[in-house]
Amino acid sequence: MPYRKIFGNAVSGLALMVLVLAGCHRNPPPKVPEVVPTSPPPAPAPVSQATPIPDEYARIKAMDPEAINRLGLFADVHFDFDKADILPADQNVLTRNADVLKKFDFLKVAVEGHCDERGSVKYNLALGERRARAAYDYLVSLGVPAERLTNTSYGKEAPLCMEHNEDCWAKNRRGHFSVTGKAARR
Repeated sequence: MPYRKIFGNAVSGLALMVLVLAGCHRNPPPKVPEVVPTSPPPAPAPVSQATPIPDEYARIKAMDPEAINRLGLFADVHFDFDKADILPADQNVLTRNADVLKKFDFLKVAVEGHCDERGSVKYNLALGERRARAAYDYLVSLGVPAERLTNTSYGKEAPLCMEHNEDCWAKNRRGHFSVTGKAARR
């Protein structure tokens, strides 16, 4: 009989809990205000790639050339062995570099031609000059004023990578862009 009493008490307690929980009411979900469709706000005018944000323009204009170079605004282009032709993949790089030069119309930039360690000093200086000139000419063809650009060759005298393998040599065969000063703004 004691089991019947314990079992009965357990069942009654369980039933009582079910009734209490069932009797509790939940808060109704909050009412969401009805949204009346309106016309969307006008889209802002597109900002041209060549038009800098005024704060950015002023900030960079106030910097010295070394500080501007550390920003990494310009990307290098690379060349095949013993060649000075602009590679198709690097046409996009030069286009982005030209956009930066148009955006910051006060920058003067040196286009530097570099070579790997193979070949004579004299030969590599001439090859570096052809590489710098190819990048220079491409930028001018994209509308960058020639008076804001100079070109120079370092040949094999300023390597980026010092190892003696093809991966390293490929890194050294480059056109590099270095801010040298500021031009008078038109």
